[in-house]
Amino acid sequence: MLHIDAKPLDLQLTTPFRIARGAQYTASNVVVEVRHDTSIGYGEAAPSAYYGESAETVLACIALFAGNLGDDPFLFEELSQRLDKVIRLHPAAKAAVDMAIYSIVGQKLGVPVYKLLGLNATQTPRTSFTIGLDTPLEMAKKALLAQDYPILKIKVGTKHDLDILKAIRDVSAAVIRVDANAGWTPREAIKNINALVPYNIEFVEQPVAASDFAGLKLIHDNVPLPIIADESCVTLEDIPRLSECVDGVNFKLMKNGGITNVLKMIHVAKAHNLRTMLGCMIESSLSITAAAHLTPLVDYADLDGNLLVNDDPFVGVTVEHGKLILPDKPGLGVRARSTNA
Repeated sequence: MLHIDAKPLDLQLTTPFRIARGAQYTASNVVVEVRHDTSIGYGEAAPSAYYGESAETVLACIALFAGNLGDDPFLFEELSQRLDKVIRLHPAAKAAVDMAIYSIVGQKLGVPVYKLLGLNATQTPRTSFTIGLDTPLEMAKKALLAQDYPILKIKVGTKHDLDILKAIRDVSAAVIRVDANAGWTPREAIKNINALVPYNIEFVEQPVAASDFAGLKLIHDNVPLPIIADESCVTLEDIPRLSECVDGVNFKLMKNGGITNVLKMIHVAKAHNLRTMLGCMIESSLSITAAAHLTPLVDYADLDGNLLVNDDPFVGVTVEHGKLILPDKPGLGVRARSTNA
């Protein structure tokens, strides 16, 4: 049988992390442990109130999942369906279980998860490094400190967005991506994005409210920069609708329910000629590494959640001049206090 347990994991951010919706100082995550025979797999849930989750709901879900995991870790699809029958939604809780199962299977086969999926570890993209909202001067200082990262993701969605981009461009030649976290109206977005063009922006992420597909299409048709949907892309069924409105979609294990679901979503997005991206919440190296194993499949990566905390208890994927370097140990290849996950 597959046995499951969980415990809270509180992460402290190095500096307060602000986006258009508010500020975050800590992340209340959960570490999940799944056992099968002598194999142990670990997973992490980084719940978001935006999607109706908290550490408490994750722990409650894990208690519900106990006894419902079956006895064969190789049955990814069946396990995913079983968890959906136990409770609807709660994607971060399911993501934690899912990645722990992949880690167990990788260990049993003696291969890293990327190899289990038939992927080439040398084909990982560079990750962006996120600059949270602050004054233009402070954001420019943070951009200067991030010189090791050739791609910066700049949070916007304020009245000072143009000042922010000008201040950062004055000190950095990095590739810049902009993320409004649904902070603009469609008309504001069109005006602001067109004004941002001279600052050499790679793309703009989630300019308007998640449910405003018509707004996304209006923006897409009236700006020269690519538009990437994040909060608008939650389920597999969202992708065909988004294909008429945006240029790409951002997946997150925590938002979309884990490796099993995200793999499907990546392929469906590609079939709709959408660019693909893997993002994250504020997470430790445990779940960031799980997501990183999928990155040879996608066009863009924004897997820096572990780089924004000062008490990461795990070691896994590393970053060299922005490029994600996957661990080559079996399973997720994450270690914590000399324990393999």
